[in-house]
Amino acid sequence: MRILVQLTENRPEPWVDGLRAALPQAQIEIWQPGAPQADYAVVWLPLQQMFDEQPRLRGIFNIGAGVDGLLGLRAPQGAQIVRLDDAGMGVQMAEYVCHALIRHFREFDAYEAKAREGQWSYRRPRERREFPVGILGMGVLGQRVARAVAQFEFPVNGWSRSQRQVAGVRGFHGDAQLDAFLAASRVLVCLLPLTPATRGILRRETLSRLQSAGYLINVARGGHLVQDDLIALIDSGQLAGATLDVFEAEPLPVDHPFWRHPKITVTPHASARTLRAESIAQIARKILMIERGEAVSGVVDLARGY
Repeated sequence: MRILVQLTENRPEPWVDGLRAALPQAQIEIWQPGAPQADYAVVWLPLQQMFDEQPRLRGIFNIGAGVDGLLGLRAPQGAQIVRLDDAGMGVQMAEYVCHALIRHFREFDAYEAKAREGQWSYRRPRERREFPVGILGMGVLGQRVARAVAQFEFPVNGWSRSQRQVAGVRGFHGDAQLDAFLAASRVLVCLLPLTPATRGILRRETLSRLQSAGYLINVARGGHLVQDDLIALIDSGQLAGATLDVFEAEPLPVDHPFWRHPKITVTPHASARTLRAESIAQIARKILMIERGEAVSGVVDLARGY
């Protein structure tokens, strides 16, 4: 069994070492042009050249939950594209979203501003029932976030392309129910995959359908958001603000208006980082399952984009 590792923007050596320890029976090396034919590839933002040179790949493992870096590439025919199911990202994402939600709901940003001025000032308590949270995208991470938010007794709505039932979550699905989902939500959390169908989905038309003084938390991809529309809606008072972890251009340019906007909180794509040890263990387990002829979870349909 031969495995190639090709990671753009990541050091491949620790992944090679970890995979060798997990799969001592395999030959594992960093991909170089002209490499011998392999059975599997572990990738992040892979090059088309590697796929062209490796027509015999049986499985391609993406070291993240989002596979938008693979869209537009021609994968070897018959190769399964497999994304990470969770690998430690779910709890990180739940932490991040709950922190952003509670910071907004409890108005901790206002308390911080008063503290910097040396002012002892109370805020009037707000009702959780007045802050229904909409999870846009109910995949593995979306469901994990929805369950965490529900623990804080916020009403939780969930929207997905196809119908899903999650305990404690009011479900919406399909294009026909998107407007109703938005109208039922005051805080919107985007956890969608980035596909041609979802690019620009966070725009004036959709964000305007949120309840009054709505709030956006985007932890999916920057391409989901129409940036100028968000700023205009916040400046008009229709939206109360946003917490943004992902951007069309990363790193976010130093002169970007998001940095300076008083109602926008920016973090550097830190909501959920890939945990290498957990990811390697999951990839190794799935490779062995494929070798045994067993089905694995997380198989991606590149035509759908997830």
